[in-house]
Amino acid sequence: MSVRDIIARRAARELRAGDIVNLGIGIPALVPRYLGEREVHLHSENGVLGFGDTPSPEEVDANLVNAGKQPVTEKPGTAYFDSSLSFAMIRGGHVNVAVIGALQVSAAGDIANWAVPGKAVLGVGGAMDLCAGARRLIVTMTHTEKDGTPKIVPQLTLPATAFGVVDTIVTELAMFRVVNGALVLVELQEGATLDEVRAKTTAPFEERLSAHAAD
Repeated sequence: MSVRDIIARRAARELRAGDIVNLGIGIPALVPRYLGEREVHLHSENGVLGFGDTPSPEEVDANLVNAGKQPVTEKPGTAYFDSSLSFAMIRGGHVNVAVIGALQVSAAGDIANWAVPGKAVLGVGGAMDLCAGARRLIVTMTHTEKDGTPKIVPQLTLPATAFGVVDTIVTELAMFRVVNGALVLVELQEGATLDEVRAKTTAPFEERLSAHAAD
């Protein structure tokens, strides 16, 4: 299983039946394949609620996509609406969970996920609205950059998206929760060690380990 799938699979276990869930681009978009039979209602900023997993090539409908322009499937009860209503749902607190990617997360639950200085910027998109409006924010990301630079840091060094909003961080090594403004390690992914997590995390954290992630 790929690193991205390991992260998505663990994040999917955090979602409850009946949740309205917005999925970001990248790793979050892999979450639907691990939901099983749970009736989770997937929401996208471009105006769709209740869509399904990625279609097979022969099922692709160019008009049926998520906010990242990735094809999705239609499920019974799928609803469509304009972007203004979609963002009203987000800003009104009607999205239970947002699963979002990040470039950095700080020990206090601050998130940076939209810009790297010196690189081309497409814009923040709906990230700020989701960070402010979703009732619960789950960050899915690799534990480090490709060069080994830690992404869970004491303080953000990249342009911030929002402050103190992250509830849960899921990486290929571990799962953290932000509790009262402090980072808490609650779980190691299967095959990961505490020493490895310590070595690859520059943010201070408390340890309240439960168990390894399971299938």
